[in-house]
Amino acid sequence: MSANQLLTRMFRYQAWANEEMLAAIAGLDCEYHAEERRLALRLMNHCLVVNRIFAAHLQGIPHGFAADNTPDTPEPEALRRETAALDRWYLDYAAGAAPATLAQAIPFAFTDGDNGHMTREEMLTHVVTHGGYHRGEAGRLLTQAAARHPLGVELPWDTYAVHLHRTEPARRRQGDIQSA
Repeated sequence: MSANQLLTRMFRYQAWANEEMLAAIAGLDCEYHAEERRLALRLMNHCLVVNRIFAAHLQGIPHGFAADNTPDTPEPEALRRETAALDRWYLDYAAGAAPATLAQAIPFAFTDGDNGHMTREEMLTHVVTHGGYHRGEAGRLLTQAAARHPLGVELPWDTYAVHLHRTEPARRRQGDIQSA
């Protein structure tokens, strides 16, 4: 599998996982789960901001952020729309980038002023792994909220294997064939 193919699969997974997580967060009761909801939205907004920053680095344009989160916490639907649009951008970028482009190193500055230097492939990998880390934190908040008061929504099951088997159900049948 080429780097393009793998990155494209990872960005499909990220889009799926972000959608699942944001749907679950939107289902949190504003009264019973106010703090968990706010914190989970802050985490997912942080991911959106960081993803925008790295998209700007990849495009060679200024990102306009002075921090890795915004002062205000967005509402779930606005965050879902913006995240979905950026996930589509990353999916298109990963699918269309030539191998030589992916290998190109880019200097940049972090929001704290420190300098950085990564290849495009490393930046794309960072975006995926960074999002997984923070979705894990948000998932923990949802689990804690559910322990205090029922959520009324299903908790996301954010793993790459689950994504593959839900989006490509034929993989389950392949497992049956091999074990027979």
